[in-house]
Amino acid sequence: MATKGNSGDNRNKSSMSVFIIVVLCAFFYLLGAWQRSGFGKGDSIALEITRQTDCSVLSNLNYETHHDDDAQQSDASEMEVKEIMPCEDKYIDYTPCHDQARAMTFPRENMNYRERHCPPEEERLHCLIPAPKGYSTPFPWPKSRDYVPYANAPYKSLTVEKAVQNWIQYEGNVFRFPGGGTQFPHGADAYIDELASVIPLDNGMVRTALDTGCGVASWGAYLFKRNVIAMSIAPRDSHEAQVQFALERGVPAIVGVLGTIKLPFPSGSFDMAHCSRCLIQWGSNDGMYMMEVDRVLRPGGYWILSGPPINWKNNYQAWQRPEEELEEEQRKIEDVARLLCWEKKHERGEIAIWMKRLNSDECQQATQPKTCESSNPDDVWYKKMEPCVTPSPAASGSWKPFPERLNAMPARISSGSITGVSTEEYERDTRLWRKHANAYKRINKIIDSGRYRNIMDMNAGLGGFAAALESRKLWVMNVMPTIAEKDTLGVIFERGLIGIYHDWCEAFSTYPRTYDLIHANGLFSLYMNKCSEEDILLEMDRILRPEGAVIIRDQYDVLMKVKRIVKGMRWNTKMVDHEDGPLVPEKVLFAVKQYWVAGDNSPSSE
Repeated sequence: MATKGNSGDNRNKSSMSVFIIVVLCAFFYLLGAWQRSGFGKGDSIALEITRQTDCSVLSNLNYETHHDDDAQQSDASEMEVKEIMPCEDKYIDYTPCHDQARAMTFPRENMNYRERHCPPEEERLHCLIPAPKGYSTPFPWPKSRDYVPYANAPYKSLTVEKAVQNWIQYEGNVFRFPGGGTQFPHGADAYIDELASVIPLDNGMVRTALDTGCGVASWGAYLFKRNVIAMSIAPRDSHEAQVQFALERGVPAIVGVLGTIKLPFPSGSFDMAHCSRCLIQWGSNDGMYMMEVDRVLRPGGYWILSGPPINWKNNYQAWQRPEEELEEEQRKIEDVARLLCWEKKHERGEIAIWMKRLNSDECQQATQPKTCESSNPDDVWYKKMEPCVTPSPAASGSWKPFPERLNAMPARISSGSITGVSTEEYERDTRLWRKHANAYKRINKIIDSGRYRNIMDMNAGLGGFAAALESRKLWVMNVMPTIAEKDTLGVIFERGLIGIYHDWCEAFSTYPRTYDLIHANGLFSLYMNKCSEEDILLEMDRILRPEGAVIIRDQYDVLMKVKRIVKGMRWNTKMVDHEDGPLVPEKVLFAVKQYWVAGDNSPSSE
C-alpha cells in the first residue's frame, strides 16, 4: 500500500515533470520564433524540435469512422463528468421553438401560431436528441440535391400530396427530388432560365436570394449552378419536413414564416426575393408583408411572384377561385408595389417581376407611404412587423459582382456606418481568418473535401470564417448573436454571404441533424452569465449530424469547462494550441459527435 509520503513524492515528481515540459516547450517555441525571424542559424533543427514537442494534452480524434479513438488522457477532475442521457425516441425530430403541440395554443391570426414560440426553462429537454434508426451520412453535393436517404427523414406524405407536381418521389430506400414544383412543371432549370431572361443571374450581381414558402427548396437548390445562394423559408405545417428535406439536400433553409414579427435579417440584405405559390396574402394588412420584403431587399433588387393571383383571368377556373376575389387580390398587390416605388419589369404567364428602385426619390407619386420610426432598421429580433416603409441603409450603394465582393471593402465599413470597425480592421480580420482556416484544415483534413456541406458559424463577426472557406462544395450559415457588441450581419450580406440573427439562449429555427460542421468563435465567453454552457452545447448537439464536427475557439479556462461537459455528450475531443503557439491563452477545441441512433444505450462501436 502506498504511503502518504510516497503519494506526495509522486505528486512532486509529476509537478516537476510538467514544469520541465512547459519550460522546454516555451524554450523551443521562443527558439523557433527567433529562428524564423531570420536571425541565427539552425532554423530546420529548431522547427523540427518545435513540431515534435507536444505542448498540449491531446487525445486522438477520428473524423471519418464511428470508432471512439479518444485516448482518455485527462486528470482526475475531468473524470468526474455528468453523463447526459438520450431523450426518448419520440423526440427524434424535436424542434423546440416550433413544436406542433405548443404552436396550436397560439392565435391563428396572421400566422402567429407558426412563428417562434420557445418553451420556458422548466419545460426544456436536458437530454441528447437521438437520430432515427438507419440514419446515414447524406450523399455529397451535388448528388444530395437529387437524393436523400429515406431513413434520415422518413416521411412520405409529400410524395402523395405533391405527386403530380414532381416535388419528391419515394424510390426504395431513398427520396428523389426531380426538380419540379407547383409553378415550374418543366423543372427548376427551365423556370430559372425564364427568370434569367429578365434578371441578370449570370454576371454575379445577383448573389443572395430569399425564398418565402420554399417547399422542398428546389428553386434554391438549382440556383447554386448560377452561383446564387438562397435562404429558403417554410413553416412547420401540415407539409411535414419541408425544411428538413431542404437541409438534407444541402440547401440553406430555416423554419419560418411571414407572420407578425420581422424577418431575422438586416435591411438591404438580399439581391432577390421569391414567392412561388407561397400562399402569403401579400395585399393584406395594408401591404405589410410586401413592406417587409422591401426592407430586406437591397435597392436595385428584384421581387418575383409566380402563381395566384398573377394571370388570374386565364387561371381562375383551374384555381377554383372567384374571378372577383383574384382580381381584387392582384389590384392590392399592384397598389402596394406602386406605393413602394417598385418598377414592374415583367409579367408573362403566371410570373411577375418587380425591381426595387435604386433611388426612391426618383419616384413621384401623390400618395406617400408611412415611414417606419425605428432609428435602427436592423433591430428586428422579436420586433413586431408594421405597415410602414424602412428607408434604405445609408451605405447601400452599388454592390460589386460576386466573387469580387467577397473580399472587397463593404460600403457599411468604408462609410463608417458601423462604429468601431475600420477599413484596417476589416482587412486584418480577413487575413486572420485565412490563417485560422488553414490551421483548421491541418487538423481536420476533410473540411474542404465535400464531406461537410451545411456549415454554421455561431458567432460570425465580419464573416471572415465563411469567406475563407468559400467553395461550391459548401455553404455557411453566418449567425449574428443578438447580444453581440457590434452588429455586422449587414456586412456579411454585402460580401455575398448569408446569415441570420439569433439568440443562443434559445433553440435555432431548424430540425435536428441539419449541420455537418459547427464553428464557434468566442461564443461561450460572449454568453458567459447569460445562459448555461450546457444548454448551448445541447442545442449544438441537436442540430449537428452524427459524425459531424465542431470547432470551438475561446480562452483556455472557458474551453476546459466546455470540454468537461461534452465528455458526457458522446463527443470525442482534441484541444490544440493557438496557431501562434502555446503561450497564447486562446485555444481551439476540435470535436466529433459519435454515431448513435434511437435505441442505443451507449455510443456505437461499429
